Amino acid sequence: MASSPSISTVYVQNLEERVKIPQLSGLLRTLFSEFGTVVDIVAKKNLKAKGQAFIVYDDPANAKSAIDELQGFKLFDKPMRLSLAKSRSDKSVEIASSSEVYELYKRNRLAEKDKRLVAEAADNERRSKQGHGQVTSSRLSKLSKPPVLKPTGPTTSQVVPDEYLPPNRTLFLQQIPDGYDVDALHAIYSRFEGFREIRFVPGRRGLAFVEYAGEQAAIAARESTSGMKLGESSLKVSFQRQ
Repeated sequence: MASSPSISTVYVQNLEERVKIPQLSGLLRTLFSEFGTVVDIVAKKNLKAKGQAFIVYDDPANAKSAIDELQGFKLFDKPMRLSLAKSRSDKSVEIASSSEVYELYKRNRLAEKDKRLVAEAADNERRSKQGHGQVTSSRLSKLSKPPVLKPTGPTTSQVVPDEYLPPNRTLFLQQIPDGYDVDALHAIYSRFEGFREIRFVPGRRGLAFVEYAGEQAAIAARESTSGMKLGESSLKVSFQRQ
């Protein structure tokens, strides 16, 4: 792959999920620092990222050495699976670029992430509705059949509604009227402590993300603005899907 030589980030899989993130990050830093300068470690506790981490080196050669030497190394009795990350990390771009180039890169990456999250949310909602329709249409046919044992586990059609999503530091705004731009929303959401930025979703009307420094600030902002009247519309505010 042509871009691989410039990748200085190691993607680590099959880590023990029960270990707390600070402890895991410290162990990974100690282990991977044997092969070069580690400039950043990214490990998160959300469901999708469990058991994974990214180790960012200052030199692509160090990343390759770490993969060669530590492939299959057991950490908490589990063999690590190592590979080069598919793209450069934020930290790598920040180190190698001017502040202007880095900010442009970060905004573009966040815009792409926002578009992906919105598409996933729409897909989840569509599948949820399809599942509900299938349940409704099958009730009549079930009336003529003898009862059977039903599975008690979750099904693929069960999707958590927006209002029940767990709190995090980013809010997802829907039903924003056309007349409201970044400045108008800034006036509303910058009043809450920890405000960072507002990002409209490219190519999608009435959708935006509001980011705060921490979860508690986002909770306070959501509680104060959910259902707020903006013109003829009621603002829908939920937490970003992780």
